[in-house]
Amino acid sequence: MSLAFDDYGRPFIILREQGSKSRVRGTEAVKANILAAKTVARTLRSSLGPKGMDKMLQSPDGDVTITNDGATILEQMEVQHQIGKLLVELSKSQDHEIGDGTTGVVVLAGSLLEQAESLLDMGIHPLRIAEGYEMACKVATAHLDSIATKWDFSPEEVEPLVQTCMTTLSSKVVGRLKRQMAEICVKAVLAVADLPRRDVNLDLIKVEGKVGGAMEDTRLVEGIVIDKDFSHPQMPKELKDVKIAILTCPFEAPKPKTKHKVDIDTVEKFESLRHAEQQYFIDMVQKCKDAGAGLIICQWGFEDEANHLLMHHNLPAIRWVGGVEIELLAMATGARIVPRFEELSPDKLGFAKCVREVGYGTTKERSIIIEGCPNLSAVTIWVRGGNRMVLDEVRRSLHDALCVARNLVRDNSIVYGGGSAEIACSLAVEAAADKVVGVEQYAMRAFAGKVVGVEQYAMRAFADALEAVPLALAENSGLPSIESLTAVKARQLAESNPHLGIDCNDAGTNDMREQNVFETLIGKRQQMFLATQVCKMILKIDDIIQPSQYD
Repeated sequence: MSLAFDDYGRPFIILREQGSKSRVRGTEAVKANILAAKTVARTLRSSLGPKGMDKMLQSPDGDVTITNDGATILEQMEVQHQIGKLLVELSKSQDHEIGDGTTGVVVLAGSLLEQAESLLDMGIHPLRIAEGYEMACKVATAHLDSIATKWDFSPEEVEPLVQTCMTTLSSKVVGRLKRQMAEICVKAVLAVADLPRRDVNLDLIKVEGKVGGAMEDTRLVEGIVIDKDFSHPQMPKELKDVKIAILTCPFEAPKPKTKHKVDIDTVEKFESLRHAEQQYFIDMVQKCKDAGAGLIICQWGFEDEANHLLMHHNLPAIRWVGGVEIELLAMATGARIVPRFEELSPDKLGFAKCVREVGYGTTKERSIIIEGCPNLSAVTIWVRGGNRMVLDEVRRSLHDALCVARNLVRDNSIVYGGGSAEIACSLAVEAAADKVVGVEQYAMRAFAGKVVGVEQYAMRAFADALEAVPLALAENSGLPSIESLTAVKARQLAESNPHLGIDCNDAGTNDMREQNVFETLIGKRQQMFLATQVCKMILKIDDIIQPSQYD
């Protein structure tokens, strides 16, 4: 406990239990935070790019995940250090906003903090470093806008979207099938996109899968896939041109809301009760038949009596369908969700050209595929994979590609990949730093009217930090990293060509236009904004108070 005294000599407590807390202040606190952030960033560095390595993570309950997705790795690493958790949140922010670039944003943030450490050793104040980073970020994003290219596309001409999705998928487990997967993702996004408003609701795209088969069997279903089967094994397994009723009321006899008791002391009373209950079910089935329904999809279950009557009246049914799937089915088939049998009418039925039940191998697992829906406002990507880990990684990869296609629908500006954008921005920031003059020069009044301060050191450090991405790409591809970066940077400077990057795929050219390696402008811009913001936050922390560790 820390005591102080007021003007009258009376003691008062400043910080209770001071002895049981550890405290780090000043530059030591900043460097401790930088060290934690660098450690997390180094973990992801080897996963960057098309030749990046995967990480295998085991959860406390024994589940194993194999992935090179930055957000997934950090989420399952269970980082304990508070600054490490900031980088986890950074990766999540990139994932939620853009959907891609989660590894690159953490690598960039780690590199920025690594460069800041050397500036702190020079005696530059952390706030001046943060201000310099902010100035450099503005220069870099402005340069990104100047080198960006707009790609026009239409529902008939989707090649620009496919090429950009292929760049995203090239670093994933589906890299060998990137063309097929990219086309599936683009078709799915355009099927649910509102092109006049330039908006895409990804909730309308379901990504479902079953273990078994090969990745090549992945396909786009223009409709909905339900992980259920028909309620009775003798119901038909395929229906053509069927009208669908979607119910949220159960096929059960009505039950009183209050406590009740029924005394049955004769066979006649039991028979009358059974006949009354059976009549309820017959009336329910008849109402469905009178409305013209050929398939019943119910959110709740059936009793055996109702299930038997449905099969007897040749009325196929699916039960226990989830609420989200119910809504997607209603949008796709054009049906209205009916809460009571009394409200069922022909105008509330949906339509599908084909409803079929499919099986998988020698297992008893079944799925219902509903295709040919009139309103193609909900689609399903049906994924197959050899095991659960591959299946999960394919779904994560397709999610990234879907997000990239959505981003291009919203903003069709792209920059070229392979580290070319980072190198071009690095050169632009270095050129801008030369225009920032020092205090000593300003004192000589030789540079009146220019920006004054030590921010030029921070801007040059920002430029060096941007080169961490192409360095990591070259290193992960087995190339000599420094030589590759230096050669590309020299060529960009000499030729004024911002499209030159690291040749990770050994294509024989450094021009990313020829290799068709693209990234979305908003994704790259968001990376720089988020990395700069988190670095500013970390650099402004100069006091760490935490409970001491147990002995």
